[in-house]
Amino acid sequence: MSKLALRTYTLLQTVTSVGLSAMAWAVTGVRPIWSGSQPSDRQRIYFANHTSHGDFILLSACLSETERAKTHAIAAAEYWGKSRLRRFIAEDMLSSVLISRTWTSEAEHPISIMLSVLEQGHSLIIFPEGTRNTSDELLPFRSGLYNLSMARPDVELIPCWIENMSRVLPKGQFLPVPLLCRVVFGAPVAVAPGEERRAFLQRAREALLALDPRPDRDD
Repeated sequence: MSKLALRTYTLLQTVTSVGLSAMAWAVTGVRPIWSGSQPSDRQRIYFANHTSHGDFILLSACLSETERAKTHAIAAAEYWGKSRLRRFIAEDMLSSVLISRTWTSEAEHPISIMLSVLEQGHSLIIFPEGTRNTSDELLPFRSGLYNLSMARPDVELIPCWIENMSRVLPKGQFLPVPLLCRVVFGAPVAVAPGEERRAFLQRAREALLALDPRPDRDD
């Protein structure tokens, strides 16, 4: 890629990021709530509940411009890589990192791809349920969060509860509905010495659920 093309590409991503952030604030009036952690430019892995394609846009809008520029959402290649247009939107406009659930080589291994992003000093947004969840119950976490924490214990894991986004941009819809939203950022979570994978994933899941502001949640 030439220097001019690289500058143009970077400018496109910056303009898109600022525009989407402004739209998220305008449509949802999003209110970030820092409960147990504070805004920071340090490298992090934000893990959140997942009910809408707009989740990572809303979460990103709560970060500073500097942090947002180096934070990438992990997205499913099976959906976002189906067409050139979807891939362009995901990778070039939204700066997402696509991973495949049906990888066949070590180079395609989701953990390897995510670790390569972290090695560049960037941050990640991941959804440990592994898929969009249209139910009221938080799904069990997949093992990726544990594997990343074991490989990079120096990177903070921050739980983030995204409230109301499923009503703003329901599954199958493309036009957002103006509704107030909040993103609650919790205290960092880390694997304890000798902690078993399932125990950690359950503890991380409970840390995320504890941020849910709904008083009538079932979990």
